Amino acid sequence: MTTPHGSTRVFSRGSWTEASRIAAVLRRETVGGVLLLIGTVVALVWANSPWADSYEALRDTRVGPASLHLDLTLGTWAADGLLAVFFFVAGLELKREFVAGDLRDPRRAVLPVAAAVGGMVVPAVLYVLVNLGGGDALRGWAIPTATDIAFALAVLAVISTHLPSALRTFLLTLAVVDDLLAIAVIAVFYTSSLAVGWLALALVPLAVFGLLVQKRVRSWWLLLPLALLTWVLVHESGVHATVAGVLLAFTVPVVRSEAAGGPGAGPGLAEHLEHRFRPISAGVAVPVFAFFAAGVTVGGLSGLVESLGDRVALGIVVGLVVGKVLGIVGATWLVTRFTRAEFADELGWPDLVGMALLGGIGFTVSLLIGELAFGTGSERDDHVKVGVLVGTLTSALLASVVLRLRNRRYRRIEALEAVDADHDGIPDVYQRDPDTPGAPGLRRGSADG
Repeated sequence: MTTPHGSTRVFSRGSWTEASRIAAVLRRETVGGVLLLIGTVVALVWANSPWADSYEALRDTRVGPASLHLDLTLGTWAADGLLAVFFFVAGLELKREFVAGDLRDPRRAVLPVAAAVGGMVVPAVLYVLVNLGGGDALRGWAIPTATDIAFALAVLAVISTHLPSALRTFLLTLAVVDDLLAIAVIAVFYTSSLAVGWLALALVPLAVFGLLVQKRVRSWWLLLPLALLTWVLVHESGVHATVAGVLLAFTVPVVRSEAAGGPGAGPGLAEHLEHRFRPISAGVAVPVFAFFAAGVTVGGLSGLVESLGDRVALGIVVGLVVGKVLGIVGATWLVTRFTRAEFADELGWPDLVGMALLGGIGFTVSLLIGELAFGTGSERDDHVKVGVLVGTLTSALLASVVLRLRNRRYRRIEALEAVDADHDGIPDVYQRDPDTPGAPGLRRGSADG
């Protein structure tokens, strides 16, 4: 969105249609976040109880056909299988944003994409600096790069902040982009051996799946077997199987074909599949993964101190708490510096710092990368879990303080966004020219607080 002076507004409102859709998505993710928290707490309590052996036995129970190399532990099934559903939904969300959402406008897309990149690069750099000379510790450089949107939204639900829709959209988009960048990192840097033949074979069911969805075929008995076969072949290739979820998502069309009425005829297949699979992702896949991944034996205060004495855990905490803030805020500053962007109504740098601290809530993908880097159940993997938990909780607490201090301002914005004088179901602020001087909810210049 541009101002009368030709500059871009940061955190400006998008369209009402997109704001409504994002609000619905965030409500579902918030429920998933609560379930994620429950799974995490249950795992931590069980793993630190007298019955810890039974937790490990359950996590390490193997199921599946050995002839297909799929006799995997339940923990691996959760990481490789269930998280593929999570990344399928994330891929659908990202594609929809850039094809049919507000982010199809490059001026609106540049900020969350730049912030996501900055929020990955700086934590990785800080982790490397903390672990220089640490040998294999450097394998974990990507652990503090990802943001867990479900966990972040659960924190928002707990602190009951009246966060404006533009900030919520920014947080969701940033988290989805960095999840997709994280899966690219996993595919490139955490693939220990690559079987090109299996990977080439995976392209066959993937292409058939893509052909069917491009023809708007919705029959689950055709699509599901092709998706499962693609997943199995990608798994056999040595590439992490969650990559299959992203590849499948990117083949799905976002808008309706002209024969079906075009973009204005209702939701496309991507939105249809996202609606079907998001409850499975948020309500089952992520909480179950958290349950199997978060169970670390801390060993009391002394054990916690010992774990944080490992530079791997320390690097993760520094990356999540400090690196995310520096990366997201720094990237946003560069965007505003070189595009003459200005903050929208009553929002400023303190709000961005709050968002950046929420970005430091890294959990699902961070734990996954930790397992890939150091091996499930290893001592270093336990230290990774402690680092991720401490970094996440610290970021959550700091974000809560910052956002609660701004809550009165957010309530005013929320009240403005709720005014519907003509009772047509669309708030008035979405029906006025945002570039008109003096338009409600907007002002010229940047906000400092």
